[in-house]
Amino acid sequence: MAESYPLRAESPISHIRLHPIAMPLVENLVTSFGSDGGQDSLRAAVLVELELASGITGWGECVASWAPGYSYETTETALHVLRDFFIPGVLGQHDLGKLHAFRGHPMARMALETAFWSAVATERNLALGDLLGSGAPRKGRATVGVSIGIQPSIDATLAIIEKRLDEGYQRIKLKIKRGWDVDLMRAVRSAYPDIMLMADANSAYTLDDAPLLKQLDDLNLLMIEQPLGYLDIYQHGKLQPQFQTPICLDESIHTADDVRLMLQIGAGRIINLKPARVGGLIESLKIHEVCRTEGVPLWIGGMLETGVGRAANLALASLSGVTLPSDISATNRYYDPDLTEEVFTLNAEDSTIDVPQGIGLGVSVDRERLAAAEVAYYKAAAAVS
Repeated sequence: MAESYPLRAESPISHIRLHPIAMPLVENLVTSFGSDGGQDSLRAAVLVELELASGITGWGECVASWAPGYSYETTETALHVLRDFFIPGVLGQHDLGKLHAFRGHPMARMALETAFWSAVATERNLALGDLLGSGAPRKGRATVGVSIGIQPSIDATLAIIEKRLDEGYQRIKLKIKRGWDVDLMRAVRSAYPDIMLMADANSAYTLDDAPLLKQLDDLNLLMIEQPLGYLDIYQHGKLQPQFQTPICLDESIHTADDVRLMLQIGAGRIINLKPARVGGLIESLKIHEVCRTEGVPLWIGGMLETGVGRAANLALASLSGVTLPSDISATNRYYDPDLTEEVFTLNAEDSTIDVPQGIGLGVSVDRERLAAAEVAYYKAAAAVS
């Protein structure tokens, strides 16, 4: 396991710059709680640019969006917390130890952690994945799948599935909600009896819906992701024993102890690890270690990241304990163009994406595209203020 908090840099942190951005998505992702496209169909985020006194730079991405939908965080709360608390606490320091004084705001924390870790990796002449893995063998390619949002019709869903399968994706995840669940999943399984298929509810149901959800149990699904409340573990412990299909917890898991609780009460059998949800790379490594030692299937979830966040997620997905296809699709699934010079492409023969092997984060930010995305953010934010 990678070294414990705090990781130390040889040179102190000298500057941290925040870049709020807004970028058009290739297509909006509609879930049970709404669309991730946001204002004017633009996806918001905050990039963190951290510079050490030696001149070495690291980048991180905060995936908080316009509104508190998936999380209570938004781009504006992230900017506030980073600017007024996190950054003043770490400037001039060789580590991020002073972040312990602050609670919450995991997406903002993840961005700052990633920027720091990628800078330290560069300082040590390592790829971020090697720093995370402490030299242990890791994968050069991450197995990935694709997530398909709620569509206008079943036929439209089937058409998109066909497109993604033709591109080479071998695991399909479908968003479901009340009224868009059993008939949809049955139709898809009938059309594609052999594909790796899963359903993601994003907390759309309650325990009273167990009889409805049990109708999915004969469809040979890889998993049903987060069917119940977004903070709940207890009631999932009442639901999982009623199913043969594994329940995967996403929104409910914030710490390694949450994973231990899930296992203790039988609330699920699989973990979706979103580094931004759990507050960064350190807690992600702790969760990875619990899953690895306990034999819990694990995959890395995506949050519509740009190439900056995607590179960090791929570094985590290269670790040995990540055993299921991750939600880290190719660049052209999300942005055209992306903010990074590097483009992530799908290896169609085995549904994988190459993990960056360059020093540090392994990607470089296009400054002109970054500046344009910042202008777009402030323009969109002003339109609703």
